[in-house]
Amino acid sequence: MEENPQMKSDNGNSENFNQNMMSPTGNSASNIIVNHDFSHGLHSWHPNCCNGFAVSAEFGKRGELSARSGGNYAVVTNRTECWQGLEQDITGKISPGSSYSVSACVGVSGPLSGSTDVLATLKIENNGSATSYILIGKTSVSKEKWEIVEGSFSLSTMPERLVFYLEGPSPGVELLIDSVVISCSSSSKSKSARIVAGDGNIIINPKFEEGLNNWSGRGCKVALHDSMADRKIVPQSGKVFASATERTQNWNGIQQEITGRVQRKLAYNVEAVVRIFGNNATNASVRATLWVQTPGCNDQYVGIANVQATDKDWVQLQGKFLLNGSPSRVVIYLEGPPPGADILVNALVVKHAEKIPPSPPPVIENPDFGVNIITNSQLNDGTNGWFPLGNCNFSVGLGSPHILPPMVRASLGVHEPLSGRYIHVQNRTQTWMGPAQMITAKVKLFLTYQVSSWVRLGSGANGPQNVNVALGVDSQWVNGGQVEINDDRWHEIGGSFRIEKQPSKVMVYIQGPTAGVDLMVAGVQIFPVDREARFKHLRHQTDLIRKRDVILKFSGAGSSSLSGTSVKVVQMQNSFPIGSCISRTNIDNEDFVNFFVKNFNWAVFGNELKWYWTEPQEGNFNYKDADDLLALCRNYNIETRGHCIFWEVQDTVQQWIQALSKDDLKKAVQSRLTDLLTRYKGKFRHYDVNNEMMHGSFYQDRLGKDIRENMFKNANQLDPSATLFVNDYHVEDGCDTRSCPERYIEHILDLQEQGAPIGGIGIQGHIDSPVGPVVCTALDKLGILGLPIWFTELDVSSGNEHVRGEDLEVMLREAFAHPAVEGVMLWGFWELFMSRDNAHLVNAEGDINETGRRFLALKHEWLSHARGHVDEQGQFQFRGFHGTYVVELDTASKVTKTFVVEQGNSPLFVPIDL
Repeated sequence: MEENPQMKSDNGNSENFNQNMMSPTGNSASNIIVNHDFSHGLHSWHPNCCNGFAVSAEFGKRGELSARSGGNYAVVTNRTECWQGLEQDITGKISPGSSYSVSACVGVSGPLSGSTDVLATLKIENNGSATSYILIGKTSVSKEKWEIVEGSFSLSTMPERLVFYLEGPSPGVELLIDSVVISCSSSSKSKSARIVAGDGNIIINPKFEEGLNNWSGRGCKVALHDSMADRKIVPQSGKVFASATERTQNWNGIQQEITGRVQRKLAYNVEAVVRIFGNNATNASVRATLWVQTPGCNDQYVGIANVQATDKDWVQLQGKFLLNGSPSRVVIYLEGPPPGADILVNALVVKHAEKIPPSPPPVIENPDFGVNIITNSQLNDGTNGWFPLGNCNFSVGLGSPHILPPMVRASLGVHEPLSGRYIHVQNRTQTWMGPAQMITAKVKLFLTYQVSSWVRLGSGANGPQNVNVALGVDSQWVNGGQVEINDDRWHEIGGSFRIEKQPSKVMVYIQGPTAGVDLMVAGVQIFPVDREARFKHLRHQTDLIRKRDVILKFSGAGSSSLSGTSVKVVQMQNSFPIGSCISRTNIDNEDFVNFFVKNFNWAVFGNELKWYWTEPQEGNFNYKDADDLLALCRNYNIETRGHCIFWEVQDTVQQWIQALSKDDLKKAVQSRLTDLLTRYKGKFRHYDVNNEMMHGSFYQDRLGKDIRENMFKNANQLDPSATLFVNDYHVEDGCDTRSCPERYIEHILDLQEQGAPIGGIGIQGHIDSPVGPVVCTALDKLGILGLPIWFTELDVSSGNEHVRGEDLEVMLREAFAHPAVEGVMLWGFWELFMSRDNAHLVNAEGDINETGRRFLALKHEWLSHARGHVDEQGQFQFRGFHGTYVVELDTASKVTKTFVVEQGNSPLFVPIDL
């Protein structure tokens, strides 16, 4: 799918550290760190799942590195994970609202070539909510040299527990710490004053009361008016307005530089009052855009908002943006209408966005899970409750199925038989004609409803026909599911919907076949689903397919006397791939990176690997953005998917490619394959070879049917290590017959028959109001092919973050509980950097919302921990999720070992050599 306009190229700036600072300094009385220079050994410090000790100067050098201060320094050793390091509890030592500066002198020792990162981090714990982390600072460290990691932080509220720690080097590398200083750099009074000052409009002369002061034209002229068009156009407010005139390009408009007034990592609301004039343009899109120049002089364009403006009235344009990096220049401008049309602006306001309180969880009284809200569904009372939509007519027939459709049976279980009666609709003169029913009073807000019906066609159909259960919610059309029919059998329609704003009218109707084709409808069911009941079932399924019995067998010195010794097993990471989409501009925000690397083990790039990004103009290549993202992932041992080599939908294909002749297009396709897969050979575990072939056919139309399998064959030859995927949307939700599981299966089999080496099935997962059995049915059907299935672009959307969190839990649990699914990629998680609104887990300025907390709770649930004692055979048994574990044996010397539980049906014996 297309990315959010904010996901545009940005090359950021390198972090600057004070090279003159030989060691952390500051008033020791103001330093809140106890034993900051390790003069008292490790007193008040705690090694986090590793070992540590203090070295004094008289013991000489360690790895050719002596203490900077001439005194002691700490050595953190036996590190098996990047996050393991040294921590100190600073609860109660921090005042809310105050700013604190952090400076630590650090080094490394051990098996390291080159450099590694050392990070200063805060861990925040509150009962009843997930642990969160704040990255304070980061520096690159190589052996034989001390470096300074520094940064600052401020907390608006005081958590129940606050821990400072240093982490980061690769496993096996020892972390050295010479000294640490955390001191208060500003009082709460000065901080609040700074925030208040930043809350005003950062636009100078926003209503043109000072003429055109601070405004200019972007490629055009600007003018000031008190009226236009014989006073038919006057200001909505104030005395004047401005115009961007003599525009020759769509991007021409009115602009103001806001460099120095806009701060990174702060969310800003943008509001403008606009209209258009001239060149016979009656309506056109007006866009607010940021032009950002990075310190490396790279241009970045951030789309903020757009509105359909007219020449009749003023309209309000509204949007929101956030800058991740530290730009050297920032300009906001209005653009969009065709050349010759003037953009009129009455006011422009850019303010720091106030935090919106989260919506409360919806309270639904008597949800009546599983109860059908359709009147006279069985037609025992003739057609009572139903009416014909349009001038068609209908009667009741007998001979439809007596059993519930499969997806409904999965939700409702054992159920009484259907009556066998159906509505026979005749004399249909429009596709939308069919049986209808009003359900306004029966639909409850925020409940997720499953939709089901048996449908069949009469004679006279010419080719495949779509049949759709639709809802008219006031003036909006809502898709309740659809099916394609090309025979005279009964077919199941399955889908879902949810309504989140109070409607005045809700009508359900069955429609779709072409005019003149009879339609038969039976057993229509619309009922609210009990998600908790489904979750209980999925937990049982998950236990069967994602866990394994493990037997730890202890051996070696002293093992004969271990019987009865305490054992603690802690899972550090579940091996099931859960990843996210990221973009180049995201990684300039250390808060984003911190959440990403702690909570995901796979990544996919939103735009940066797509052809329109890597070669926007012929021969003009941009691989730096992808290289930067790949470097971040490799640094944190995060696997990557390559999305995508080609994209079959014509609107996504660059104009220069569309203009090529057939022969030149063939050459360009081969060059794209060779350039990309040679450059990144072995670096991407997956590739989406030709994205959305069920919804586009640009390359096939231009180059013939065999181009698709040739893309797969050539990709496989260029990088045999990569698994090659098909990838498409609306596969799992029952609402698009073009990509329903049956059509997707035919598509895959056809490609395989042509010799395409397809290794995986991608289901994008852009879904609304998901229902478990509908999703699971699609997975079951696709699972027949025996290929691994991945959700490749999963996102859910709801204005209520509790409902959104539940939707996300539905999808993650269905995926995790299905044996054919081998990974899930979220299509982003950070507000303003997702392709859909109201889909984020983390708010723009870094607060984890209820959706994010649901996600973290699931991640925690899918980690296994066990405690007990070694038995008489020197063994300890438990059942746990697949992944990486640490076992700790409570002997005199506290033995700690790591091991991995891989997939398998038989018990896993793990020898632990002491």
